[in-house]
Amino acid sequence: MKTSLIILTTLAAMTGGASGLSAKKEPTPVRAVGEPVNCVSLNRIRSTDVIDDSTIDFKMAGGKTYRNSLPYSCPGLKFEDRFSYKTSISQLCSVDIIRVLNNYGGHLSEGAGCGLGKFQPVEKITATN
Repeated sequence: MKTSLIILTTLAAMTGGASGLSAKKEPTPVRAVGEPVNCVSLNRIRSTDVIDDSTIDFKMAGGKTYRNSLPYSCPGLKFEDRFSYKTSISQLCSVDIIRVLNNYGGHLSEGAGCGLGKFQPVEKITATN
């Protein structure tokens, strides 16, 4: 019998930002580098950056970043700036569902469920690129 792992990407641990009350930040311009992949290893994810309601950057060990463009907008994702996911394997895949974590009076509860897309390796665009 497989046991489900529940990974909560909490405010301090994974998103690296405050909830939707923080100042709006512009996403770092990026370009695709290589082919998209279906899955990323959970133990290699170091942080996440919620760009908007349909885009999440997964920053990996070793400095690689994967951008996940969700096929549909995920209500409240950017505002809450955190999400959870459940998986029975050691990878997060394009077939998995994330859940927005809503903060109600200091208590987190799962909100909207949204499907992930493929993980596209990206790199920052700098003046020298």
